[in-house]
Amino acid sequence: MSLPVIVIITIVAYFALLMAVSYYASRGSDNTTFFTGKRQTPWPIVAFAMIGAAISGVTFISVPGMVAAKGYSYLQMVLGFIVGYAVIAFVLVPMFYKRNLISIYGYLEERFGSSTYKAGAWFFFVSKMLGAAVRFFVVCAVLQYLVFSPLHIPFVFNVIVTIALIWLYTMQGGVKTLIWTDTLKSFCLIMSVILCIYFVGTNLGFSFGEMTSAIADHPTSRMFYFDNPKEGTYFWKQFLAGVFMVIATTGLDQDMMQRNLACRNSGQSQKNMLVSGVTQFFVIALFLLLGTLLVIFMDSKGMEHPAKSDDIFGMVATHPDVPIVVGILFVLGLISAAYSAAGSALTSLTTSFTIDVLEAHKKNDDKVLTRTRKAVHIGMSAMMGLVIIAFYYLSDQDAISAVYTLASYTYGPILGLFVYGMFWKKPVHDRFVPVVCVLAPCLSWCIQWGLNHFFGYETSFELLIMNALLTVIGLRLLSIGRKKEAAEAA
Repeated sequence: MSLPVIVIITIVAYFALLMAVSYYASRGSDNTTFFTGKRQTPWPIVAFAMIGAAISGVTFISVPGMVAAKGYSYLQMVLGFIVGYAVIAFVLVPMFYKRNLISIYGYLEERFGSSTYKAGAWFFFVSKMLGAAVRFFVVCAVLQYLVFSPLHIPFVFNVIVTIALIWLYTMQGGVKTLIWTDTLKSFCLIMSVILCIYFVGTNLGFSFGEMTSAIADHPTSRMFYFDNPKEGTYFWKQFLAGVFMVIATTGLDQDMMQRNLACRNSGQSQKNMLVSGVTQFFVIALFLLLGTLLVIFMDSKGMEHPAKSDDIFGMVATHPDVPIVVGILFVLGLISAAYSAAGSALTSLTTSFTIDVLEAHKKNDDKVLTRTRKAVHIGMSAMMGLVIIAFYYLSDQDAISAVYTLASYTYGPILGLFVYGMFWKKPVHDRFVPVVCVLAPCLSWCIQWGLNHFFGYETSFELLIMNALLTVIGLRLLSIGRKKEAAEAA
């Protein structure tokens, strides 16, 4: 049986299971179910689902591949994630539950006004659309290599088919469906990476003890980097970036918070955040351990390392000396990550555009709102497909770096808006806030270029912090001349 046929069978089988879970979860769904899941989901289910939600196809491919160049430095950032999850749990979650918000950006309207609210919603829209497209692009590129190119099918058709499948299973159930499909995804991802470690290690002739020693002694297993502050792998740059990155991309992200706000109350949501944050560290560590094994395997076979580190996992998984089950697990993990991540992005984009941009919930009855939501969902699907195709032809960057670079520029202003709103009571000139949100990333890019050009300083994910800081400074300037008013406490 040829590899394309095996991949197609795997995709069909997984999608059939996905549709079964989706059908079960979406029974009796309405608009409230789509947007909030009726806030009735048990927190252990949400916590387990959040593991899968935080791990995309980019993680599955890029994290093992980045080991060759950057070792385990990514875990420094993940340690920062844990601190960030604690901040979300004890600061943001109670605030959102107190206000009973459908979209978290409703807070910006309460605190600042309509222009700021729209600015936050539009920046989320751009952030999520680009980030989701990059993540899903990686999967489409792999499927193109494994299935569609051997069958002489163009990339555009590949994207159309996969986007259509994702739209099909998310169109009805929304958040409730996503939580249960993310649970399936988490299970598939964890089992796939564990079994891949086992089969690759066995192929190399390692016992468990020998495999552990080989990984520990390999130069790629270095985790902490304290030697050069100018490098992107420096510990404190990675750690602090991780703290603020997870606050911005989880705590201030409609996609991720839709899941967290599906718990019954604030206390349960806090438990979910803390448990999923700690668990995520160990899951990502498994991907890095696998990465070291992949490097050892390639070196033992005399394989040339590819120009793009994202290709390493796929090359090993399809190598003739590796059992076919590894290739199947690779595809299973990849598509489970991809379908869930793209599905959640579509749901959150639909929610944000319908609620924040169109404000359809304020103007229409439930039937009209349903029609509007479904039309927007189709539009978001089409737009994501177009962005994926554009990225395919324009990008030459490794995916994990591309995702976080985009996040640094687009989530930075959102983080700055919330920080100012929560810690400063003085009002601002609301109509000028969008200008500040656009100028902050532009100034950040100029500063980044200057630091690298004149001082040789490699700016990493701390770009996010820089963007947020510049946004806060801009908001402080916009508060000049405004009378101090009592703003609602965050």
